[in-house]
Amino acid sequence: MGKLTTHVLDTSKGKPGSEIEVTLFRVSGHSLEHVVTTMTNLDGRTDEPLLEGTNFLKGKYQLQFNTAGYFHKTGVTLSDIPFLDDVVIRFGIDNPSAHFHVPLLVSPYSFSTYRGS
Repeated sequence: MGKLTTHVLDTSKGKPGSEIEVTLFRVSGHSLEHVVTTMTNLDGRTDEPLLEGTNFLKGKYQLQFNTAGYFHKTGVTLSDIPFLDDVVIRFGIDNPSAHFHVPLLVSPYSFSTYRGS
């Protein structure tokens, strides 16, 4: 069975992005269906896969990371309207028997992602 995992790296500090709220949605047309909300651990990873087993279905998904909240907690000074408040990543799952890993590399002014393993 496949699964979906994630982790966050704070590239401005070269450390894991810990205690970041992560929300996963299933995308259906213009609607979002909430799947799970969790937090990253001290290693910047979630303690459990975001999706697995019978809930791991083909389709379009959206991950939302509360990065401004994280940077505020770590003492980074952000403007009243942060450049990156929530980072949103939309992606597709085409093979429910595969492992999809969607990491986030983030700083207060940039982010990137890729399909990891």
